[in-house]
Amino acid sequence: MLKSLMLALTGLAMSGLASAQNLVEGEHYEVLDEPVETRVAEDKIEITEAFWYGCPHCYNLQSHVREWYATLDDDVEVVHLPATMGGDWNTHARVFYAAEELGIREEAHADIFHAIHEENRSLTDMDQVAELFSDYGVSEAEAREALDAFGVKAQVNQAHSRMRDMRLMGVPALMVDGRYLVTPSSAGSLDNMPQIAAALIEKVREERAD
Repeated sequence: MLKSLMLALTGLAMSGLASAQNLVEGEHYEVLDEPVETRVAEDKIEITEAFWYGCPHCYNLQSHVREWYATLDDDVEVVHLPATMGGDWNTHARVFYAAEELGIREEAHADIFHAIHEENRSLTDMDQVAELFSDYGVSEAEAREALDAFGVKAQVNQAHSRMRDMRLMGVPALMVDGRYLVTPSSAGSLDNMPQIAAALIEKVREERAD
């Protein structure tokens, strides 16, 4: 029965018709005991993608979510959350927010993943990061200033607090509307994660329409 359900989910979700009625709480997704505050307008549905640049599963998820994000309706907004579990995780979170501070995050995001997983560049050394940022017209001085900026460090701390509020113990993860958590384990696979999340978006729309 479960296999049939997952096949149905896969086929329907790929055509954009996955139904929230097919989902089972505790089996395909988890519900937070305490919802976390979302960062988007009240009329929007937030999708939070929690990730770590050094995580191979997060890297492998990218092709799936990029295709899915391109199909989202205007009432859905994606928020990226770099996971912070100390060490290289926090360093990569600084890289993410520094790129955002410099206005190059959207174009550099995929390249950062590629540099780490395909070019074996750890990007934990600030010289490496400055070199990568230079591909986007950022000088070494500008890169280092952004990486050391108080605002960037504050955002890393905020990301850590948000991750703690979400009760996240690992990545990748997709959070829908600050309440519904989808992981590779709950979804059954990485490529199922966007499909489950898409059905949860439908669920949120139905809840808001009541």
